[in-house]
Amino acid sequence: MKRVLVASLGFALAGLLVGGLAVAPAGAEPAGLIVASDEPRVGAAEPGVGAAEPGVGAAEPGAGAAEPAAPAAEGEAVAAQPGPAVAESAVAAAGAASLPAAAEPDVEPEAEPDEDPVRAAEYWLDDYGIRTAWETTRGAGVRIAIIDTGIGRGPVELDGAVVGGTDVSGQGSPDGRAPVGAVDANHGSWVASLAAGRGTGADTGMIGVAPEAELLAVSVGFGSGTSVPFTDQIAEAMRWAVDNGADVINLSLTTNTSDWDESWDDAFLYAFEHDVVVVVAAGNRGSGTTRVGAPATIPGVLTVAGVDPQGRASLEASTQGITIGVSAPSEDLVGVSADGSLVLWNGTSGAAPIVAGVAALVRAAHPELDAANVINRIIRTAHPAAAATAVPDPLYGYGLVDAAAAVTQSVPTVSENPMGSLEEWIRVYRRADAGPASEPTVTPVAVEPLPPADAATRPASPLLPSTDTLLYGTLPLGALTVTAILVALGVTAAVRRIRSARTSGSPSR
Repeated sequence: MKRVLVASLGFALAGLLVGGLAVAPAGAEPAGLIVASDEPRVGAAEPGVGAAEPGVGAAEPGAGAAEPAAPAAEGEAVAAQPGPAVAESAVAAAGAASLPAAAEPDVEPEAEPDEDPVRAAEYWLDDYGIRTAWETTRGAGVRIAIIDTGIGRGPVELDGAVVGGTDVSGQGSPDGRAPVGAVDANHGSWVASLAAGRGTGADTGMIGVAPEAELLAVSVGFGSGTSVPFTDQIAEAMRWAVDNGADVINLSLTTNTSDWDESWDDAFLYAFEHDVVVVVAAGNRGSGTTRVGAPATIPGVLTVAGVDPQGRASLEASTQGITIGVSAPSEDLVGVSADGSLVLWNGTSGAAPIVAGVAALVRAAHPELDAANVINRIIRTAHPAAAATAVPDPLYGYGLVDAAAAVTQSVPTVSENPMGSLEEWIRVYRRADAGPASEPTVTPVAVEPLPPADAATRPASPLLPSTDTLLYGTLPLGALTVTAILVALGVTAAVRRIRSARTSGSPSR
């Protein structure tokens, strides 16, 4: 049983207070289909870890300090109850000790305030050049489609970010904002907040990689609970996202097979033909995916692997494969749940929207580039991983994503997508039609027609005369016979006359 540990933190009037701890079961993944990053933090915070010391940063009794929260029972979800003086911000932690400590009471009033604990937990903003990229662009004018379990309406961090949506599962709301699924309902909100969260203030709250980009919420359902087949959902979601102006599509999901349904051929090709960057999570070993599965195996998509905070390939929250393009953080990720609470979670489902956000920054900074060149800039400017043995590497791809370099460096343009061509793959492996026959280049030679065949004759009896036997047999034979008879008669008559003459000329006695 996986458990998400949610600790609500807030600022009291005089310091940082821990408001409470909630333990929520996350459940098991559906058989045959794995949500790529459904790997929340596991374990319980030790008693007192991260809590303010007595008298340190706490308000005096009656000054509005929060009451200590009652401990949660095993497996029970307990909502955090911050006191009236606690600001409305929260973060989930497997131990709040990793967050900045509360300020001591003797800090001088003019001293710099401590960094917001939520922003401090987003280590990738500095480590992967995102803050530096913000000096050029924050993603304005770019639209990212989040095809996931829906983007909740509750988080203030996503106010104004979602500009459209739909549901393709048959279970969600028409605008894609109702969380879908009993287990993965918050997944889509976590992903969306990493891509384009707005924060709760200029320097507070969860902020995404492209905080000025727009989001499209496309809700899908995982497992057997939906009436619409999963492959049909993804195909419809891809087409809807393209038709509604998506510049980048994020798919934080995977399957257990490298093959995919033929309906995805047309759907993904439709996205590529409309110049959309498609970013896909590689999958997680911890969820049973030892090698990348579809859609991360589809040529042309940008597949994202995961690394830990030190930049090493994550053992549980990533996988490997020759289709990996780039790597990004997949451990200790902050995410905003559908109800507005914050969690720390693991998985390449979180690495993918970080890269999708970087793609949005590149598209905003370089609107003249097509999708192939956006992907090319991201992989060519990636920082080489120390443990990589090749480029691309089956664990890291081309390296660790570098948002600042992708936005600002000079990169030669390409004419083809460096992650492959789906159209060519379909032609070779689906045995698609080769296309119309080419026109002949030689003038054809005219051939005279053959003479008509003799008309068929009706067979006759061999005892009856035919035209040929009469013409060439009977008639000549008859003529010869008549002639012979006449000659014979003439000869006979002559002989008789001669004899008669001799008789009459003899002397009488």
